[in-house]
Amino acid sequence: MANVLKGACIFGQSGGPTAVINASAYGVFRTALDRPEITRVLGAKNGITGVLHDRMYDMGEEDAQELNRLLYTPAAELGSCRYKLADPETDDSDYRRLLEIFRKYDVRYFFYNGGNDSMDTCAKISRYMQKAGYECRVMGVPKTIDNDLWGCDHCPGYGSAAKYITVSCMEVAKDTSVYDTGMVTVIEIMGRHAGWLAGAAGLATKFGSGPDLIYLPEVDFDMERFLADVDRVYAEKKKVFVAVSEGIRYADGTFVSARGPSLADGFGHVQLGGLATTLAHTVKAHNGAKVRGIELSLLQRAAAHLASQTDIDEAFLVGKTAVECAVAGETDKMVGLVRETNGGAYRCTTELVPLSNVANQERKVPRSWINEAGNQVTDAFIDYVLPLIQGEPKLPLECSLPRYARLKKVFAK
Repeated sequence: MANVLKGACIFGQSGGPTAVINASAYGVFRTALDRPEITRVLGAKNGITGVLHDRMYDMGEEDAQELNRLLYTPAAELGSCRYKLADPETDDSDYRRLLEIFRKYDVRYFFYNGGNDSMDTCAKISRYMQKAGYECRVMGVPKTIDNDLWGCDHCPGYGSAAKYITVSCMEVAKDTSVYDTGMVTVIEIMGRHAGWLAGAAGLATKFGSGPDLIYLPEVDFDMERFLADVDRVYAEKKKVFVAVSEGIRYADGTFVSARGPSLADGFGHVQLGGLATTLAHTVKAHNGAKVRGIELSLLQRAAAHLASQTDIDEAFLVGKTAVECAVAGETDKMVGLVRETNGGAYRCTTELVPLSNVANQERKVPRSWINEAGNQVTDAFIDYVLPLIQGEPKLPLECSLPRYARLKKVFAK
């Protein structure tokens, strides 16, 4: 039995928003507020930068019903950031400031909600606090629509994004089929290094209304082969619907569409975009077909109106589990999701994964889940995704519009 550790906790959100990241926040807040070991619950404004600037909300001041509405509120309600902490052995100035803030509020629990880079932040903070001799239990709470986080069968946020992408592709496919003139439509889907999101478009095809061709970053892109694929489908149907991951690249590693290093974020990730338009124009120059390029962009990240109830439940679960495990004595871990199948029925449980194993690693789509030609996903991919998009949440409405959480956001003193 671990020693009882009493003190405040901080929860922060980092990286890109999702439809269910606030469900994880609610899992942390509700559980922490109910634990006698946790004396105060703080929410960092804009992630780790809010801690560094001593800008944190006192979550104990919030109305319980409004907190509950976080389950159905998209994006990052506390605000997010893309701030990279230096290696503490190289520059410990940020860490000394964090320790100062932790001591000020007697923080003994730190929960950080994000993806690969956020788990790196957790690992660094945990390592520094241990070296400084300050007892603080650090837990990573997974989140990313990219679904590329190592140590998870899948990530909270992915199921809802996959559902939105699937439905959107089904609708676009219907739209592009109404005219008797030829058309090539290219839809661009997020996914820098892993094709989990673009692969979800295969669900639309499986259920009768989706892309003819799908290209993921896991397979080197070849422009000549792509144009040949388009020509083949066009000759057969006079219409082609293509889904592409924004991160597709040539064999030499060059992104097919990149906006240059000057538009990189704090972690050095080059901003991508414009791929659908680029490929559509390339097709038009090649065969003269009428073309259309569509970029889902931010719409796929926080579409709570098409959220998966399974995704909401699992997002809440990882937040709740993080608090329970930390209070029980765990630290330096991330809560991972584990898939179990009992008699063919999907079930999800959790396990703890060392932060050092997770930080800065990426999980790719297995090559066997992409067809041999590299232009469509297989049934194995469909079987993987389908359970994750299940369930329609009963969203709170106001005048037929979504009723999101309205937090007071009282700053802690």
